[in-house]
Amino acid sequence: MALTLEQVATLAGVSRSTVSRVVNDHPNVNAETREAVWGVIHEHGFHPNNAARTLASRRSQMIGLVIPQALSTVFSDPYFPILIQGIAAACEEQEYYLMLSLVRAQSPTTFRRLVGGGHLDGVIVASALAIDPFVDRLPIENFPFVLIGRSLSEAPITTIDADNVHGATMATQHLLRLGYKRIATISGPQDMVAGMDRLEGFRVALRAAGTTPPPEYVQEGDWSEWSGQRGMSTLLSLASLPQAVFIASDAMAIGALKVIRSAGMQVPGDIALVSFDDIPLASSLETPLTTVRQPIHQLGYTAASVLIDRLRNSDRGGEATATRIVLPTELVVRASCGQQSRFAAAQRQPDARDSNTRHIKGGTPQPEPVHG
Repeated sequence: MALTLEQVATLAGVSRSTVSRVVNDHPNVNAETREAVWGVIHEHGFHPNNAARTLASRRSQMIGLVIPQALSTVFSDPYFPILIQGIAAACEEQEYYLMLSLVRAQSPTTFRRLVGGGHLDGVIVASALAIDPFVDRLPIENFPFVLIGRSLSEAPITTIDADNVHGATMATQHLLRLGYKRIATISGPQDMVAGMDRLEGFRVALRAAGTTPPPEYVQEGDWSEWSGQRGMSTLLSLASLPQAVFIASDAMAIGALKVIRSAGMQVPGDIALVSFDDIPLASSLETPLTTVRQPIHQLGYTAASVLIDRLRNSDRGGEATATRIVLPTELVVRASCGQQSRFAAAQRQPDARDSNTRHIKGGTPQPEPVHG
């Protein structure tokens, strides 16, 4: 029969609280006592009760994932399931539970409900908003969290992000190298940092080429397929049609493709497209998308791993430090940009996995400590 915490303490000749400290890997236990307790545990097959462990350690072994997006967006955009898979994989490895919260408008009530009740040890906030009172309050309350995305706050915040500016710059530069002059964009939402950064990358590439897009060539989307349809419909209504479009997410690019085909036009024959994300569907479309690959699964996995490491470090008396980790992006060249029609077959460089795909890698930024 399995032992209780009290029975382990009796057999080891220590107090119940000492057994709890050993089970929770508390540093203030000497080696001899720790060895005695673990000897009893291994001999009798003791498995600590989760509720008892929570009470003793004041940890719930649960972290929250807060996504400030509408429910329809989260479940229609393939980005979020891949991100959640990465977070869940790290949680499973580290024996943590994951709670998902989808709240578009954060409020004091939201904050109290999520972090005020002691149910969560920490939170991951995905899709950073440019102005987010929820994120601003977390460091003030000294509540452990990690932000997926770049932060505009001056507070020392740990962030995990893809190199959005560089990725968008690469994509736009690729279109310029192919000889396109009239290049438009369907940007991400400008109340979100990733949307701002990808638009900035687009502008950086055009400025370096000595050109500025007319205002009507910049259409704002919200990452959804529908907003890609809306943005492309507007671009196709212009007197001067763009020759190419950088679209800030694959989901929006899929919507744009539908509108172009409905108008009786061809991609890339009439309009070339480059997008961002490289979701699984991007390579299997009738016209496979040239897109910037960001490591979505790795973003989630890294965010959860960093948060859990912070929680365990604080349990051991270590000081939590803010860190900025930027993961590299790469351009994956497929049919939608028109490269194959602009270069001779002899100039193609086939990829080992896909004869119609090649990769242009970006830089590999390193984690940076954030001081503040």
